[in-house]
Amino acid sequence: MATTALYVPGDRPDRFEKAVAAGPDIVILDLEDAVAPAAKESALAAVTGWLAARGAADGPGIQVRVNRGAEDEVAALVATGARLGLRLPKVESTAELDRIAALAPGLPVTALVESALGLERAFELASHPAVAALGAGESDLAAELGTRDDVVLDHVRVRLLVAARAAGLPAPMLAAYPGIRDLDGLRADTERGRRLGWHGRSAIHPAQLPVIREVFLPREEEVAWARAVLDALTADGVATLADGQMVDAAMAARARRILGR
Repeated sequence: MATTALYVPGDRPDRFEKAVAAGPDIVILDLEDAVAPAAKESALAAVTGWLAARGAADGPGIQVRVNRGAEDEVAALVATGARLGLRLPKVESTAELDRIAALAPGLPVTALVESALGLERAFELASHPAVAALGAGESDLAAELGTRDDVVLDHVRVRLLVAARAAGLPAPMLAAYPGIRDLDGLRADTERGRRLGWHGRSAIHPAQLPVIREVFLPREEEVAWARAVLDALTADGVATLADGQMVDAAMAARARRILGR
């Protein structure tokens, strides 16, 4: 399960290989917010050129965040033949997802919820067959809602987590933390997201990756608990831990996920 993703501006091809070398689970080539309007065309050319040349090289997964409604970008990405995922910003309807699925059949989509309407339709979006994951555009949501209060942000995160899991999707990855040098703030906010059930986080600078990775590593006590659960399992799947907890199938599945991480 991916824990780290690193954004790279699409108009900075000199940074593409550096992003790969930084070791994230996913590299996100950004054609949207990180690229000025005048540079959109050259950014698309840089991204498609790099993808076509890279082919099926080993390394992190590759995603591309396209601009909303930019179907020409999606068509150009598909034409490269590269293995990649699409990140769609400001998704609010399944009709948008239908159009992308028709243009890029088989490519996994991360639907980014960045508006109140998108949040209200989160389960509907998550249930679309093209959608492999949900994500949050927290800055855009905060701007529309008029607040970044922790209570509101927690509500958004819980809503999207429930929608994702109800639709059979993995827990979403947290949005990028904007303070590049504020690693203490990054750690605190990532810990908060982890407690709310989210898994992993995108970054906008390689310096953020070690903090994110460390936060999502299982704690020693979690690993010890997971090993005790699996050690206690009997042939019929029923067991009891030393502290009296009954081990059931749900606990065993959680233990395997912890050890897998």
